[in-house]
Amino acid sequence: MIGRLRGKIISKQPPMLLIEVAGVGYEVEAPMSTFYQLPETEAEVLLHTHLIVREDAQLLCGFASESERQLFRSLIKINGVGAKLALAILSGMSAAEFTRCIHEEDAATLIRLPGVGRKTAERLIIEMRDRLPKTETQTTAVSGEGAATGAADAGSEARHALEALGYKPVEARRMVQKAAAEGLNSEEIIRAALKAAVSR
Repeated sequence: MIGRLRGKIISKQPPMLLIEVAGVGYEVEAPMSTFYQLPETEAEVLLHTHLIVREDAQLLCGFASESERQLFRSLIKINGVGAKLALAILSGMSAAEFTRCIHEEDAATLIRLPGVGRKTAERLIIEMRDRLPKTETQTTAVSGEGAATGAADAGSEARHALEALGYKPVEARRMVQKAAAEGLNSEEIIRAALKAAVSR
């Protein structure tokens, strides 16, 4: 089991990262909450990881904090919640917001996340409320400075990332158009789009 990686960021293409560790490049899938905290490419990063082995693939997921990884592991234990949906949930809202939704039984907000229907939202509330603390002390992720990219490139990257998180192409395009503003990098557009989708 690969539990932690420390290495150099070779590329960032949400939700995929390429981390070089001792000459070996690891492809790591990470939620946007982790992407917001990453340094620039070529910088060193430490990620808490979870390896998923399936018949057809091996998936390495990376997280900025141990508590985020623990929440991911709790989510994938729930019937009907796989790695992709768990990453989408962590991308769409902070751990604190998710905890609030569970304890306040706010299914309406959970349904706004891609791949979460009414039945899944209700299952999340029932099965997660005893696993989560009543008070969430985690701080929300702070966005790092992103490299300046053209608005078109940033919008395109943001759209592809939202599609990878489970949003339909038409919906991803609409979300990016609403969130895109001059000067924003792709991670900032994704953050704004996801925040707007959950709070609408």
